[in-house]
Amino acid sequence: MELHEGASNEDRKPIKGIFSTQEVKQVDTGTGVRKSVQKTFWFVEEVDGKVEVQPLNSNYIPAGKKRFITVEDVIRRFQPEPEFYVSTVFPKMQELADTVDRADAHRSSGENFTAEFEYGNALQVDEENVRANFGLGLTYLDRGETSKANNIFERLVKLDAAFETKHKHLFNEFGISLRKNKMTKQALEYYDRALELSGGDDHLFYNIARAHFEKKDYAKCVDFLLKAVNSNPDFEVVLKFFVWLLDKGLVPEERLSEVRTVVRSAEIVANRKEAVAEAVGDGIQLEQRSADESTPVVEKVIDDDDDDLLLQ
Repeated sequence: MELHEGASNEDRKPIKGIFSTQEVKQVDTGTGVRKSVQKTFWFVEEVDGKVEVQPLNSNYIPAGKKRFITVEDVIRRFQPEPEFYVSTVFPKMQELADTVDRADAHRSSGENFTAEFEYGNALQVDEENVRANFGLGLTYLDRGETSKANNIFERLVKLDAAFETKHKHLFNEFGISLRKNKMTKQALEYYDRALELSGGDDHLFYNIARAHFEKKDYAKCVDFLLKAVNSNPDFEVVLKFFVWLLDKGLVPEERLSEVRTVVRSAEIVANRKEAVAEAVGDGIQLEQRSADESTPVVEKVIDDDDDDLLLQ
């Protein structure tokens, strides 16, 4: 796409495509100095007013660390390469995506060795591909090959992109699998990295609590369960977990009052909902929500054995 310095944000489409930069270097040949021009290709994409650039690797795939620049930087320093994107980069990116899709399908079907082969093919093209690394790590964990899984873990924990929102499902699945394979230390390091990069949400806090439970660190377990329920007061699994911990006498004394209050409040709310449901059943009509009010979307909790609290 072409960019013009005088164009306003309203007059143009968001930037997306391959651009190049050139750097002129002086090389001492021994008999004199000659100039050498080094050309670098970048994948450039504008999202919500921010322009993100990422270099291409030797296989013409966007890879490596991303950084943000301004539109003015793009206009001043970057040259559009639309033909190169259409003829070379896009087909390579599509081929890589297809390879990872096949690998995911094989893993979902329990064909772990075929999945491993396809993930390996993808990583030969882009060793930092997040989906392929997660998929390969999960394949190893499914087979109980913790040593190989640990190698993947060490790679993933260094990739900032692994903790982006678009990879949340894979992120959660991988963390749970680490814990179930008794790789609790790695799971906690992995979750700490997520907190550092993106902050916490109710599911992350809950998963951290489960990892601390595995370590029998009940104080930290309760602390993170409290963070989870403060983030989402209707997190039913957390409330069941609290009841179980109270019943087993595992809640630290200094947290007893707070945990009991949370459980008691949840019971009061549940009783009120039950009373409302009975009233509606008797014919009392509740006020209807207007058609233009949006219904909040509730994300499904990642499937785990946690629904039944298999803690025995």
